Amino acid sequence: MVEPELLAKIIRKHRKLAGLSQQQLAEMAGVGKTVVFDIEKGKETIQMNTLRKILYVLNIKVHLTSPMMNQIMNHA
Repeated sequence: MVEPELLAKIIRKHRKLAGLSQQQLAEMAGVGKTVVFDIEKGKETIQMNTLRKILYVLNIKVHLTSPMMNQIMNHA
């Protein structure tokens, strides 16, 4: 599980490497600037859909693992 502080560092680093301000990232993701600020400060109550938008813009992939992943995928 990724701790909010680590996720904040990852997003902030990717944003800066992309040469984007918080405002620019927010506009590209279709979210408010406050959301980007909150995520980069490690806020724990971020909506999943909002986080997905930001990760998409920054080209950050999330890989889910589970001991039951094969079973889940075979029944999908």
